[in-house]
Amino acid sequence: MRKFTLAFTALIMSTFAVKAQVVATFDTFSLLVTTPDTFYLNYSEPLQDVGFSDGQGYFPCAYDTAFTGYWVYGFAYSNMTDSVTDGFANEYSAKTAIGYDSSPGYCVSYQGYGIRNYIKITDTAAAGDTVMGFYITNSTYAYNAMNEGYFSAKKFGGISGNDPDWFKLTVYGYLDGQLKTDTVDYYLADFRFANNADDYIVKTWEWLDLTPLGNVDSLEFLLSSTDTAGGFGMNNPTYFCMDDFTTKTTTPVGLNSVAKANAAKLYPNPATETLYVEVNNPAVKQLKVMDITGKLLLSKSVSANKESINISSLPSGTYYLQLVSDTQAVGSRFVKQ
Repeated sequence: MRKFTLAFTALIMSTFAVKAQVVATFDTFSLLVTTPDTFYLNYSEPLQDVGFSDGQGYFPCAYDTAFTGYWVYGFAYSNMTDSVTDGFANEYSAKTAIGYDSSPGYCVSYQGYGIRNYIKITDTAAAGDTVMGFYITNSTYAYNAMNEGYFSAKKFGGISGNDPDWFKLTVYGYLDGQLKTDTVDYYLADFRFANNADDYIVKTWEWLDLTPLGNVDSLEFLLSSTDTAGGFGMNNPTYFCMDDFTTKTTTPVGLNSVAKANAAKLYPNPATETLYVEVNNPAVKQLKVMDITGKLLLSKSVSANKESINISSLPSGTYYLQLVSDTQAVGSRFVKQ
């Protein structure tokens, strides 16, 4: 096997430009840091947008004070852990009872009647580039309604279990005010299978890849389902949960603070089980392995000049290794055999 040693100082600008990923984790809001089992609620400006920003996205939200107060549409950050309680009073909980990868915070989306939620990319360097995606799951309210059936919502599959019910999120992309041609669909519940054992309602965090939308500066979300009896729209609750909303910047990341003068060595390449990285710059804090779409697969904190990464679980193919400092990231391709 041939062994290749790659010098990042020469490689980055000559082979490809690494784009920095920015993740909205919904973990750092002061309310969630100081208070367990809580959620964002703001009645200060009824029927006005009182949304929030995280990462490189703006997440709108509106409430009304009528009828003792209710959520009109939009997003709310939460660290609620109630995966059991049925009904409207538990509309801010994820069925997972925790964020992705055991993080405390996550985001809940509610689609008001006749209203599509949206996210606007606020960073000028990221707007007009590709949104990588986010992790998605059902809210407790939506999951329990589809799983059990109560109030106006039916039990998915019906009494026999054979009803071909589904609950779907469609994501649209916009660039400069123009709707993109492609859309991304994700089934939060699907009972259309010939074998009922294959029917499912999502209750774990799953990655939703948005790269097929291409370059966008805003996203729009539409929930739909088969449960529309009565003619007043969907009967099942129109919620889903989101975590780690991931964008990237358009500007190639430079080498100023990570590896401008000091080379890092990556070997062997191709690799089979272990990838070794010699890190000579103290600014590097973390190593990240991503697939070619930018999805994060492995992450490791840097504690020594020479680090090893176990890649034995990765399928054969091409991957990216990023060296990450507090402000920048640089990296290179490697091949897993």
